Amino acid sequence: MIINYKEVDIQRDDNVILYNVNFEVHEGEFVYLTGVVGSGKTSLLKTIYGELDLFTGTAEVLGRDMRKIKRRHIPALRKQLGIVFQDFRLLPDRNVRKNLDFVLKATGWNDRTQRADRITEVLDTVGLADKLEAMPYELSGGEQQRVCIARAILNKPRLILADEATGNQDVESGIRTAQILHDLSRQGTAVIMATHNNELISRFQGTVYECRDHRFYRIADAATVHGPIPAATPSETTPATTDATEAHDDDIPLAALAGNPDNDD
Repeated sequence: MIINYKEVDIQRDDNVILYNVNFEVHEGEFVYLTGVVGSGKTSLLKTIYGELDLFTGTAEVLGRDMRKIKRRHIPALRKQLGIVFQDFRLLPDRNVRKNLDFVLKATGWNDRTQRADRITEVLDTVGLADKLEAMPYELSGGEQQRVCIARAILNKPRLILADEATGNQDVESGIRTAQILHDLSRQGTAVIMATHNNELISRFQGTVYECRDHRFYRIADAATVHGPIPAATPSETTPATTDATEAHDDDIPLAALAGNPDNDD
């Protein structure tokens, strides 16, 4: 099992975003997280890669206890994760090759030849082998997102987290992005994709969860997303907060994925 959450509350500061989350993800599973903006999707993802701490229930990610994990062990966890951001976060002053090479160097790839081979391999996977020397501004939004997917799979992760990965793309580009992620899951990599796009959910089969009214639901049928699902009433009313992307400046693996050149060596 890749992820196993039982009776977990997701909270930011003193605000509980989601109550009593029960969540399982298995090898090769394709999982959708749905819900309106601010419903808790991004906060849930942040607990998976150690950006938000957990204080209740039991929570394991890739065999690690997220209630007890030490900050010094989080970089090792993140090397087993791939993160695809909605806003790309490519380094604008470097070409595709150098963007990917930066991540490999930051995560311990010291051999230049091995880095070059891996970059070629991942770009071929996402259909951008001919864009090796292209600058980000020379790429379409869909192509930039595919570079981000290539970046996410550089370290052959067991789990990919895609946070609204199709949100800044046109319909055709969004479908292609989702297709690549879905294909990766069929090859054995678990994928969690936060999305508002019900068309993608109907097109690409997967397990569907919905964040709604501070609760977390598994949807038996994708067609019932946003439908009349009975909801338990929280024991106390806590306003939801809008999910916002944050980063720890001292955490090199996440800074690398976010395109922070200050940590380049």
